[in-house]
Amino acid sequence: MANWKELSGEKNWESLLKPLNTNLRDYIKLYGKRVQVIYDSVNSEDKTRPAYAKEDLFSEAAIETGTFENLYTVTDYIFANSDVAPWFDWMVKDQYAWFGYVAVATDEGKRVMGRRDILICWRGTVSPAEWFKNAQFDQVSASEIFEKSQDPQVHKGFLSIYTSPSTEPSSSNLSARDQVMNAVKNLVNKPEYREEEISITVAGHSLGAALATLNATDIVTNQYNKRTGSKEACVVTAFVFASPKLDIVTDLPPSFISYKKVGMKLRIKSHKSALLNFIDGLQLHDIIPESHSLKEYLQGVTARQSQ
Repeated sequence: MANWKELSGEKNWESLLKPLNTNLRDYIKLYGKRVQVIYDSVNSEDKTRPAYAKEDLFSEAAIETGTFENLYTVTDYIFANSDVAPWFDWMVKDQYAWFGYVAVATDEGKRVMGRRDILICWRGTVSPAEWFKNAQFDQVSASEIFEKSQDPQVHKGFLSIYTSPSTEPSSSNLSARDQVMNAVKNLVNKPEYREEEISITVAGHSLGAALATLNATDIVTNQYNKRTGSKEACVVTAFVFASPKLDIVTDLPPSFISYKKVGMKLRIKSHKSALLNFIDGLQLHDIIPESHSLKEYLQGVTARQSQ
């Protein structure tokens, strides 16, 4: 893709959203499907773990074959800790679970995509402990990972999932943030890629959209998008689906808390098929989860091009 920088937001997607550019549509769906892989690959017996080894994720998961097949290889799995307040332990237990992965473009991927892309994908909420963290929408300082002079305030629950160290005896005790940053640092500085143009793309859905936003900002703020000893920074882009405040399910925190919306918005009608099903007898309480699903969003992206 010769115009990959434009598709990655170099010009804030100017003239590409209305109508939705065909190449950008495929680009968005590419990253959305890479997030969907996480949902499709959760272990049926232990939902906190992936069903497949890293090297088998894309070959075993339900990814459509075609132009964008075999473009990435997974290098690292991401696990995160949802620590619940002690007084809720009787009802909701702490949980350390698989949240996503880091991947890098293969040689074929580099040829098709126009650069060596490092991809980070985050899933949305699947457990009671994670719903508990979603509800912790009071603001806390994130100065430990962002600019201290500005003292940025972020969602308490999201930041906790991103930065809490593991309490699992069998784990490395690293937070999700540390796992991701170690993987990115290794890939950015990999000797084989030293002479190549690289990019970093972060994608997520729902809770994962919030984590992707924190992650992408963290990468840029702390210059993980620069090779060691270099002043040149690579492009970092976040593609987020059903992001908090922009979705029927994630329309929280409430308006009286001063959160700000960020980024460029592509509005789609993700509820369309659910509403059609409602005519055939689907109940109202079924519409909201269906409208929120990532698969529904990807269908909406396809339909959006013709609007």
